[in-house]
Amino acid sequence: MRLFLLLVVVSLICLCVQFEPLANLTYWQNELIEQGQWWRILTGNFTHTNWIHLAMNILGLWVISYLFRPNPKSLICVLLIASLSVGILNLTTSMSSYVGLSGTLHGIFAYYALCESLSGRKSSWLLVGGVLVKTGWEMTIGASQTTSELINAAVAVESHLFGVLTGLTLALIANKHQLLAIFKPPQ
Repeated sequence: MRLFLLLVVVSLICLCVQFEPLANLTYWQNELIEQGQWWRILTGNFTHTNWIHLAMNILGLWVISYLFRPNPKSLICVLLIASLSVGILNLTTSMSSYVGLSGTLHGIFAYYALCESLSGRKSSWLLVGGVLVKTGWEMTIGASQTTSELINAAVAVESHLFGVLTGLTLALIANKHQLLAIFKPPQ
């Protein structure tokens, strides 16, 4: 029930920031962040280019949550850390503006897939490999043209990469004991 409530709240936040004046106050824009509007580092992840973009990302959040069934406190922490990380790391690119939850979603997916893998669920390694291959494909070949047309914008593949790297790093930190046990020499 608490996970459902969290998903509803995040969905409603994303819905609310689609409307003016909130949309104009929340999207990620490099120039405005440099002028001191730091909240955009976080809030840019929650607004979207259009209704299709919003629906795709909200559906993605719900599907990921259904797949991994995360603890609500864990999910909100990973969501916020991944969102902040994506927003900050986007500042290192030539990107001038960004909206959408997909970078964060990549981080959430990578986090829970690696956590499951490190906890002994061998099939989850396929999920880790899949998100790495997808992100590598996007970084070298590019994103789907169909997706760009649907969201009426270029897909921010750098944000997907930043999300995956953040999620994997968080999972490694959260599971350091399992990692140490794997690399511990036999006695």
